[in-house]
Amino acid sequence: MTTPPPAPTATAPKEEHRFPCDQCGSDLRFDPDVGKLVCDHCGNTEEMVQAGPWDGGVKELDFRAAVENLLPLQEMEETRVAQCPNCGAQVEFDPDVHASECPFCATPVVTDTGTHRHIKPRGLLPFAMDEAQAREAMVDWLGKLWFAPNGVQEYARKGRKLTGIYVPYWTFDADTTSDYRGERGTIYYETRTVMRDGKPTQQRVQKIRWRGVSGRVTRFFDDVLVLASKALPKRYTDALEPWDLSEMEPYRPEFLAGFRAEGYQVDLDEGFQEARVKMDRVIQRDVKFDIGGDRQRIHHVETELRDVTFKHVLLPVWMAAYKYRDKSYRFVVNGRTGRVQGERPWSAVKITIAVILGLIVAGGLGYLIAQNQ
Repeated sequence: MTTPPPAPTATAPKEEHRFPCDQCGSDLRFDPDVGKLVCDHCGNTEEMVQAGPWDGGVKELDFRAAVENLLPLQEMEETRVAQCPNCGAQVEFDPDVHASECPFCATPVVTDTGTHRHIKPRGLLPFAMDEAQAREAMVDWLGKLWFAPNGVQEYARKGRKLTGIYVPYWTFDADTTSDYRGERGTIYYETRTVMRDGKPTQQRVQKIRWRGVSGRVTRFFDDVLVLASKALPKRYTDALEPWDLSEMEPYRPEFLAGFRAEGYQVDLDEGFQEARVKMDRVIQRDVKFDIGGDRQRIHHVETELRDVTFKHVLLPVWMAAYKYRDKSYRFVVNGRTGRVQGERPWSAVKITIAVILGLIVAGGLGYLIAQNQ
């Protein structure tokens, strides 16, 4: 099942993420260092429009209403995006940009004039570190990779510009009640007489006594986070966690000024299925704890979910995509903490040299040992 689009009689509003400078007309960008909109052309700064008390923070949306196409029109938006032919990323572009490079895999992308209609973000984590700080974190990370090709390390040292991009996620809340059936195992020991070296020997043997049990556990899940992008391997984005979701800001397009935003590729219902897998893992742990004893067996769990809500949120990631010998290397930096992940590049030359040096050292040691003998 996919999330239905808005009713055909309604038109979702288009979001503009460009903010002209009052003094020179150039585009402003959000500067994480000062928390303001700044103009790189004339140096003008403008305060961010603060969320008013009527905004009520980052609100949840009803999951059932979304899958039944009952969300209010103001919860939808249209943005101009281009889809990368290589990795499939849907990246938002400014109206005056017609060709660019995919920030996920460095593939040249010619933009089109199409729009992407989707559920509007409800919240985001603003970038907390600028491009220079993110590049420094990536350079430090690459510097620790001894067998990385010199070309990739040189790329980092030259300071090629990273791209700041807001990556889409879903968060889900749910109140759950789970009834279970299983068994509680209690460990006990029996003493047996066994023959060892022709002599009878007493030996303790571990046994488990099982007893059938049933019960109920409850848990409220808050902000179960699910990646809504398919452009990057999930192992990289998962490794960027944790995210300080308690610092989430209500969505305001000013935060996107100077950055790119990726459209979600994982639909709402698909994201919820992944959230259910995460919830079920926690529920299984709760059931085992409730069963108690020394060992546990779970035969059946039936979970009722109530008051399921969700948010579409954007999380900040600095990205670098570099092609070296026809292979794309991708590096991602958590835009809040500076944590770095990416594809580990290997240099066959360096590895070969290291192996040869290792053999020489081993041979030298073997010769010295032989001489001493």
